[in-house]
Amino acid sequence: MTQSRAARQEAPAADEPRLTVDEFAARAGTTVRTVRFYSAKGLLPPPELGSRRVGLYGPDHLARLALIEELQHQGLTLAAIGRYLDQLPGDITPQDLALHRALVATWMPDTAEEVPRARLEQRAGRELSAHDLDRLAAMGVLHPTADPDVLLVNPAMLHLGVRLLDVPIPLETVLATREIVLKHARAVAHELHRLFQREVWQPYVAGEPDREERARMRGLTEDLQPMVVQALVTAFQRSLAEELRVTAAGPGTAEK
Repeated sequence: MTQSRAARQEAPAADEPRLTVDEFAARAGTTVRTVRFYSAKGLLPPPELGSRRVGLYGPDHLARLALIEELQHQGLTLAAIGRYLDQLPGDITPQDLALHRALVATWMPDTAEEVPRARLEQRAGRELSAHDLDRLAAMGVLHPTADPDVLLVNPAMLHLGVRLLDVPIPLETVLATREIVLKHARAVAHELHRLFQREVWQPYVAGEPDREERARMRGLTEDLQPMVVQALVTAFQRSLAEELRVTAAGPGTAEK
């Protein structure tokens, strides 16, 4: 996986921003020390070397760091996060990483933080017009406060929401897509919860577990959520690819 990422970094797209470690940390809303800590643990790929051998970071690093922090917020250990990242495809795109993060975030209670507009634009990596803010608010990424220069931001959805600002489709379509995803995600979560309660939790409680069994259960619940998220992402991507294949092949293909 490391070699694939390094190969992609050798020829970055011309329009992709490249940031120094200080700029990268500011854009990600973290510290240089944290960036270097994750890099030392092997969770972040090394930066590409720019002029004067200055390390430069791009969209892949931003999306991966956001996913790492989301998994940490879920309570996963660094070892569990490492296992999660090791199972990702070597050629995964920043968009796919953002999708993973969005799906992980749907398991969390809604959280938001007050962010000054200037800080929000720094995190977004761009200036945000009034129209942009309206679109982000409609997507549930942010909400206004009594202070027009301070916004209530959902950090888990910010990067994905900013990417959607440039998608050339109507806002209504984006919102309808979000509702479809949330509707089916809730249904899947409900069924999985029922299955886990019936097949795993109830027999576990009835068996009067000892300390070793309790430790195994903690390990199971720690690994279960990332496994489910990866399964959902994989199933979605394969299903979407099949839908596109059928559409491209023309009418009548699905019946054959």
